[in-house]
Amino acid sequence: MIAGLPLSFAEPMLLLGLLSLPALWWLLRVMPPRPRRIEFPPTRLLFDIQPREETPSRTPWWLTLLRLLAAALVIFAAAGPIWNPQTGLASSKAPLMILLDDGWSSASSWDARIRAADELIANADNDRRGVTLVPLSESARDITLMPAGTARVALRQLAPKPYSIDRVDTLPAIDRFLKATGDTEIAWLSDGVDTGRGAEFTEGLGKLIENRTLTIYEGGAPSAQALVAAENAAAKMTVKVLRTETGITSGTVRALDAKGSPIGEARYTFAPQDRETEASFDLPVELRNDIARLEIAGERSAGAVQLLDKRWRRRAVGVVSGATNDTAQPLLASTFYLSRALSPFADVRLGDRGAPQQAIAQFLDQRLPMIVMADVGTLSPEIRERLNAWIDQGGVLVRFAGPRLAQADDDLVPVKLRRGGRILGGSLTWEKPQHLASFTADGPFAGLAVPKDITVSRQVLAEPDAVLATKSWASLEDGTPLVTGEHRGKGVVSLFHVGADSRWSDLPMSGTFVEMLRRLVDMSGYTSTPGPGVASEAKAETVAPLKTLDGFGVFGPPPSTAKPMPADYRDRATPDHPPGFYGPADAPIAVNTLATADRIAPLDTSGLRARRASYTNAEPRDLRGILLSSALGLFLLDAIVVAMLGAGLAALWRRRAAPAVLALAFLLASMAPSATRAENSDDFAMKAVSQTRLAYVVTGNADVDSIVKAGMSGLTLFLAQRTALEAGDPVGVDPARDELAFFPLIYWPIVPGAPKPPQDAINKIDAYMKQGGTVLFDTRDAVEAPPGDNGASQTPGMQALREILSSLDVPELEPVPREHVLTKTFYLLRDFPGRFNSGQTWVETLPREDDDEAAQRPARGGDGVSPIIITSNDLAGAWAIRPDGQAMLPLTPGEPRQREFAFRAGVNIVMYTLTGNYKADQVHAPALIERLGQ
Repeated sequence: MIAGLPLSFAEPMLLLGLLSLPALWWLLRVMPPRPRRIEFPPTRLLFDIQPREETPSRTPWWLTLLRLLAAALVIFAAAGPIWNPQTGLASSKAPLMILLDDGWSSASSWDARIRAADELIANADNDRRGVTLVPLSESARDITLMPAGTARVALRQLAPKPYSIDRVDTLPAIDRFLKATGDTEIAWLSDGVDTGRGAEFTEGLGKLIENRTLTIYEGGAPSAQALVAAENAAAKMTVKVLRTETGITSGTVRALDAKGSPIGEARYTFAPQDRETEASFDLPVELRNDIARLEIAGERSAGAVQLLDKRWRRRAVGVVSGATNDTAQPLLASTFYLSRALSPFADVRLGDRGAPQQAIAQFLDQRLPMIVMADVGTLSPEIRERLNAWIDQGGVLVRFAGPRLAQADDDLVPVKLRRGGRILGGSLTWEKPQHLASFTADGPFAGLAVPKDITVSRQVLAEPDAVLATKSWASLEDGTPLVTGEHRGKGVVSLFHVGADSRWSDLPMSGTFVEMLRRLVDMSGYTSTPGPGVASEAKAETVAPLKTLDGFGVFGPPPSTAKPMPADYRDRATPDHPPGFYGPADAPIAVNTLATADRIAPLDTSGLRARRASYTNAEPRDLRGILLSSALGLFLLDAIVVAMLGAGLAALWRRRAAPAVLALAFLLASMAPSATRAENSDDFAMKAVSQTRLAYVVTGNADVDSIVKAGMSGLTLFLAQRTALEAGDPVGVDPARDELAFFPLIYWPIVPGAPKPPQDAINKIDAYMKQGGTVLFDTRDAVEAPPGDNGASQTPGMQALREILSSLDVPELEPVPREHVLTKTFYLLRDFPGRFNSGQTWVETLPREDDDEAAQRPARGGDGVSPIIITSNDLAGAWAIRPDGQAMLPLTPGEPRQREFAFRAGVNIVMYTLTGNYKADQVHAPALIERLGQ
C-alpha cells in the first residue's frame, strides 16, 4: 500500500527509474544544440523575405514536460502497478493459523471474509505451509494442521452461526496448539463486533501469542447492524436498530407477515455519534398484530431479523366492573387502575355502559382474547355458559375480588371461595396488614421480584383442599393465596383475591401489578397447550423447534443440534436453541438472536501488538495496460505537435489534400456509433416477443456455448414434433445486458473456473425468478462426483454453482419427488436423464400436506412454478444435434432410449414452466369425481 491507497507494485525497484527524469529533461533541452551566430552583412537582404517554414531554436517547455510525463508513465508501467492488491501475509515458513469470527455479526460481510481466508490459504500453499482453520464458535473442535487444499475445502463448508459466539471459550484449545506447534503465524479475521467478553478474549490472546506474528483483518467491509427490543405500543410498533461504527447512516426496516408478504416499511437514521436508533411503524393495530418478522433491508444476518410471535401482539382486553362508584368517582374506580396498568401493552375496551352482563356479551361477540371482571358477582346461566365455552376455546378470564364476588356463588373461579371476606379487625382478622411473600416457581409470575412495600388489608379466602397449593400463583406471608389460577380447556381462569382498586390493597398502585397483568396478557391467545400453574404438571412444558434461521437470516429446517426449549423461554439464541420458531405451527414461540436488553459495541483490539489489514471487496486490477496506452497516446500527441511546429502537416495538406480529407472522414465515421443502444434493445425485444423462445446463458466458452445452442435447438425441434408448441430459435442472453422477462425458461450451463457474474447480473436473475421465470442450472458433471452421500456437492461445477447461488435468494430445495407435477406435465417420468443419468434434479420444496387422502394423490401442485431447477446430467449435451440430424455427443452409460427420455425430460420442463400446476388439477380429477359420486 502507498500512502493509504490500495496500490502496490510488482517490481517497486524499477521506480528508481524516475530519478533519471531530470537527466532526460536536460538532454531534451540541449538536443538539438542551439545554432551559432556568425556576422554576415548580406544576410540583411533576407530579413524582408517572408519565410514559408520556421524551425524553433529550442524545444518548448510544455513539449518537454509532455515527453517527461510519457516517460514517467512507461516507468510506472514497468514497475507493475496493481490497484486493490492482495493483502496476504508476508512470506514465511511457519504454519498458518486462521482465527475466523463466524457469529451472526460476520454474516453481512461473509463473502469478504471467505475471500480473505482463501487468499491466505493460497499464499500458504505457495509457500508449502500447513494451515489450521479455527472457527471461534467451535470451542470443542480440535485444532490440527492440514494441507492447504484440505483447508480450502473446510473453509467452503463453514457458514456463519445465527447466534452470538463466545471467543473466550476457544482460548484453551488455541493455547494447546501453540504450545505443541511452536512458531506459528496467526491471522484473525475479525468482524469488529463485541457481543460480550471481547476485552477478555483480546487480553487472553495477547498473552498466548507472545512473540508470534499476528495480523488482524478489520475494516474495509460493511459493519453489522442488528434489531432488538421490538415493542407494539399503543400508537405504533417500534424496534431499536443497533450498529458499531459512527457516522451518518440511514436504512429501512421491513415488516413481513407469517407468509413473507410485506406489510410496511419504516425508515431509520443514525446521528453521527449514535450507535442506537429507532424505527417505528405507524400502522393500524390489526396490521401490526399480523407482523411476524422485522428485518433490515439489504442486511444479510440473523441479528438483523427480529421474529415476533403472539406475545408481541397488542391484544384487545375487555374490562368490566360491577362497582357503582366507577361513574361517581372515576379516579378511584377499579377500571381506572386497570386501564392505566394495561394500556402500555394492550388495547383496553371498557364496558362502562349498561349492565356488566351486557358488556360481557358484547366482548364475547367481539371475540376478545381476554376479559377482566372487577367485582362482578352473580351472572346469568346464559352468560356463564358462553363464558365457559369461550374459555375452553382459549379465552383468558381474569377476575378481581370485591363485596359482590365475596357473596356470590360462582363457578367461574379457579378455587372454591368462602362466603364473606377476611378483613383487618374482623372475625378472621390479622393483627397487622399482610405483605406479599412469594410467587410460585411454576406460575406465570415466576421470576418477578417480590416487592416488600405491598400490603393487603382485606381479601377473599379460598377453601383449603388438596389442590389449592398447585393453583396458587402468589401467596401472602401467612400462606393464604393472593392470586390463584388454573387452565380449563385451552383457556385460563385466574382470580386476584383482592380488589382492583386501592380499598383492599395497594397492589394496584405498584409496578408489580403492571408486570403481573403483562404476564397474563401474554397468555391470552397463547394457551392452546397446558402451561405453568396446572395442578397435574410438575415441570415446565417444552416445545420442539419448528423452523430456524441460519446465519444469513434465512429460514430452514432445524439443525440436528437444536433441542426443545421451555415454553416460557425469553432469552437470546444459543447453539442449543438457535433463533427461529418453536412449538406448534398455529401458535409458535419466537426466539431471536439478541435479547431485548442486548447491545453491541465495537471490538477494541488496540491492546494487541499486531499488523493491521483490511478486507477488500474489489478484485486486484493490473494498471500496466492503462499506463502504457496513456504513454502511447502522449507519444502520438508529441509526434503531431512536432509535425505542426515543423509545418509538416501544412505540407502534407498541400500535397495530399484529397487523401487527408478521406482519412479524416473515415476517422469520424469509425468514431460514430453504427446504431444506438436503444435500437439494438428494441430489435432484441421484438425478436423475443414475436414468438415463444427458449433462452440460454452465453458463458463465453466457445465449445460450451456451441453445444448448448445446438442442444436448445434440438429441444425446440423435438417440441415442434411432439407437442403443439412451435417455438422460435433459441436465444443466447447475457444476464448483465439483456432483458430476461421475455423468456419462460433460461438454461444456464455452469463452467468451472469461469468468473462469477457481476452483481448487476445476479440482481437481474433474482428479479427474473421472483417475477415468475425459471432458471435451469446444469453443472454437467454428474460422472465426476466422488462416491459417497455428499459426493455430488463436491464437484467443480457444483462449487461454481454455489458461488453463484450465494448471492441469490434461493428457496428451500428438494429432489423432485415422484408425485411432483414436473413428472407428469406431458410425459410420465421417474427421473430426468441427460448425457448422464446418475445426477439428481432439484426443485423448490413444496408444502407438505397433512391430509392422508391428499398425500396419496398421483401429483402435487405448488403455488406456481419452481423458480429454480438444478441438475448435473448435462441435458443440453443430450439434446445437441448436428446439422445432419445426428447426435453431437455420446451418452453415459448409453442405456437404450436414454436420449429419448432426455428429450422427454426437456419437454416436461418446458411444459411445466408454461403451464405451472395446471396438470396437477387434471390428475386430481378421478379423486374429485369419486368424491362427487359419494
